[in-house]
Amino acid sequence: MTPEPLLSILIPLVDDLARELPEEARYRRLLQALRRLLPCDATALLRLEGDALLPVAIDGLSADTLGRRFRVADHPRFAVLLAGEGPTRFPATSPLPDPYDGLVLGARLEVHDCLGCPLYLDGRPWGLLTLDALEPGRFAETDVALLAGFASLAAATVRAAQRMDALARSEAEARARADVYSQAASGMEAPRLSGQSAAIRRLQKEIAVVGNSELTVLIGGETGVGKELVAQALHAHSPRAGRLLVSVNCAALPESLVESELFGHVRGAFSGAVGDRRGKFALADGGTLFLDEVGELPLAAQAKLLRVLQGGHLQRLGAEREQQVDVRVIAATNRDLAEEVRQGRFRADLYHRLCAYPLRVPPLRERGRDVLLLAGFFLEQNRARLGLRGLRLAPDAQAALLAYPWPGNVRELEHLVGRAALKALAAQAERPRILSLGALDLELTPPAAAGTAEVPQEEIASGGLREAVERLQRDMIAASLGRHRDNWAAAARQLGVDRANLHRLAKRLGLR
Repeated sequence: MTPEPLLSILIPLVDDLARELPEEARYRRLLQALRRLLPCDATALLRLEGDALLPVAIDGLSADTLGRRFRVADHPRFAVLLAGEGPTRFPATSPLPDPYDGLVLGARLEVHDCLGCPLYLDGRPWGLLTLDALEPGRFAETDVALLAGFASLAAATVRAAQRMDALARSEAEARARADVYSQAASGMEAPRLSGQSAAIRRLQKEIAVVGNSELTVLIGGETGVGKELVAQALHAHSPRAGRLLVSVNCAALPESLVESELFGHVRGAFSGAVGDRRGKFALADGGTLFLDEVGELPLAAQAKLLRVLQGGHLQRLGAEREQQVDVRVIAATNRDLAEEVRQGRFRADLYHRLCAYPLRVPPLRERGRDVLLLAGFFLEQNRARLGLRGLRLAPDAQAALLAYPWPGNVRELEHLVGRAALKALAAQAERPRILSLGALDLELTPPAAAGTAEVPQEEIASGGLREAVERLQRDMIAASLGRHRDNWAAAARQLGVDRANLHRLAKRLGLR
């Protein structure tokens, strides 16, 4: 390559080092320049986190690659690259499997020429830069030398991105906080909320700001969107990150034991209380308590919870004295608690105390192409679990995932990918090295065919929407119980709800 084209590729990247660019745009320009410098079919920039490599930017690879987490121990080529000090080339004859087999956008499934290089920041390995080609012999020894030089520019680009990101986060927190909180010294890393959509980026910014406060947060969102992951991220961003995060599923607590589980009891407080017991609040003292499905708490427990939130005072069942606790509460619900308050099923004063900062988790259907990124994460999990060399989505499967409305959100996607991988593998006459999942393997009902049954006009006239919904719920529960001979656990599994939730719903509908 002559000096003129080489300079025309590198000079814009040098100029970018002093420019304020979004991280994804900065890395995209880096990889595009690399493909111009060393023509190939795909490039990737991966960051090392613990024992795994996470793609932060790709060019020429399937979109779901961004959601994958490549454990170094599972991918010997990555291990070789990280162990080296400079570029390494893997020719077509290399016996080591390539992590990108089936992921390069092209007709062939397997990579036939691969070149990679570790990136170092302050003398420590930060990650990898990789190039892949479907054509054997695409890379030459001269390309190895070019990549060695380019790696220094790539490391400078990463450093610039980190500097800009740190500055932006510092300014955002300074604007949002009136008080200064001392951050607890801990090596805990914030749980990852994967996604690149505008909706998830807004959520991540809110978590970073409100997490570093003492506000009580009420997380709202549909079932399966990842509310517990949001609670973990809030705790990890807080000054309490070095202390315990205690989680309680309020829907799973028997009504007779709710107060004992939350506040504790002393010996003899009730039949069966053979010893003292610390409640979840006492366990979380100094840390964070996450109350999942808080809308399921009975009214009696709500009154006692309010007292703890107001002054930090709690009294164990059967105890004569109160005790003081210092707990930050994060709650979550898939219910409309404001409507529950209007219906008299939830205390208004507790609702306003919990809702000091409401945080809504967007459903998967509002996150666009994030569905492919998340699918990539679950594909890599199942690839390792099934012992496959590669697990990929065919183009028609990607289109099906993008078109589906995802009523069960991320949890539904996780289960669907695992089920599809197992069924597709079981259908193979011989165990494949690379398994491709097509649209038929996913067994998704197209949105056009997923319509709801028409409600007769006379039923609409006889009552409002709430009455119609409750009538449908009552009929479905009664029919399921009849099929399963009043086996509540079996009925709950068929209806796709938690058994405790089903009991409460049936009681509200007059079926118990």
